Amino acid sequence: MPTTTNPFSTIRTEIAGIPIAEIVKQYGSPTYVYDMAIIEERVRDLSAFDVVRYAQKACNNIAILDRLRRLNVVVDAVSAGEVRRALAAGFEPNGDPHGIVFTADVIDHEASNIIKDKKLHVNCGSPDMIDQLGAILPGASATLRINPGFGHGHSQKTNTGGPQSKHGIWHEQVVECLRRADMHNVAITGLHMHIGSGTDLEHLSQVCSALESVAHEVGRTLTTISAGGGLPVPYRAGQTYVDLDRYFSLWDASRKRLEEKFGHAIQLEIEPGRYLVAESGFLIAEIRAVKKMGDNLFYLLDAGFNDLARPILYGAYHPISIAHRTPKSSAVPHVDVVVGGPLCESGDIFTQEEGGFVAKRSLPIASVGDYLILEVAGAYGFVMASNYNGRYRTPELLIENGSVKCIRKRETFEDLIRGESIPALG
Repeated sequence: MPTTTNPFSTIRTEIAGIPIAEIVKQYGSPTYVYDMAIIEERVRDLSAFDVVRYAQKACNNIAILDRLRRLNVVVDAVSAGEVRRALAAGFEPNGDPHGIVFTADVIDHEASNIIKDKKLHVNCGSPDMIDQLGAILPGASATLRINPGFGHGHSQKTNTGGPQSKHGIWHEQVVECLRRADMHNVAITGLHMHIGSGTDLEHLSQVCSALESVAHEVGRTLTTISAGGGLPVPYRAGQTYVDLDRYFSLWDASRKRLEEKFGHAIQLEIEPGRYLVAESGFLIAEIRAVKKMGDNLFYLLDAGFNDLARPILYGAYHPISIAHRTPKSSAVPHVDVVVGGPLCESGDIFTQEEGGFVAKRSLPIASVGDYLILEVAGAYGFVMASNYNGRYRTPELLIENGSVKCIRKRETFEDLIRGESIPALG
């Protein structure tokens, strides 16, 4: 079972041994910080699988991609930009296993060019993609991402299976896809099935069974099956990790049955995103106002949903801690507070539930100038950051072997208007 630091304590003075006050003094706030030791531990958790393929959309800074590559992790890319990120981080586009796999539901024109240029393996999420791949790389190999007809996720917005999901090839279209692949001499060598983030073992057994059924339709050309991603991490006290031994054994049993049927080895991949990076990430913000609004007490920060969008998108819960600017010598009383940001939007609230309902959190009494840390923020944090309200995106810092390394500088006004111009009148 994975081990974790305690993200549920409401007082924090340091991150990975580095005092928070020192981090803010050098780099300012708000700022994202990642603890590399946690990422390394999560990679080790998955060592039973033949291949760990990182879904970089969770956190795609090239420094983190580089470190994962050095841990023998390969990568998934969902756009031409992510392919280029992977190349910049040193990933080889081909090899065994494929260093980069392009996974999407469509191939746009830029992606088409880079797939052709780098001869990328493609995980096809629609029948049309098979035709398009065959046109640009006839004779290529491909994986089919199958929608089994059911899904599961911690939010409807993270549910990636079933008839309401846009993702994957509908399970009843497999034969049609095989026909299209034959027309273009495209070999279907892989199967991928992912039904959503937060998948539990009950749903996983259904996924394994569904994938085996599709594998029987595809036949002996298969050499790889992918367990997809969606491994949960605890955001709240009382939540637990999935039993990875049981998780692996379910997939391994499916793999072994397919090996026996086809008479050759089948490689078993897993495709985590959030699992590898979520717990490594911290968003440090400064409390800039403390005010009462009726019965609600607000802590207002210099970070908003432009920095961390998960709460406003689907009511995501993040552990929150306080780092007092002047350390307290005794226990600090708690108070129920609403935590919000600086944006000119009523929805700029970090303590909200799905549907936009404002919630309170019991936190230590704090003052303007103290720091508030949004924890377990390494996945779908900075990657979804924006410049809304003219805000600059934060720096990203990596703590590695006891030292802080800046892996992205804070944006400037010049960054904010880059690419814009004022045309002449007339």
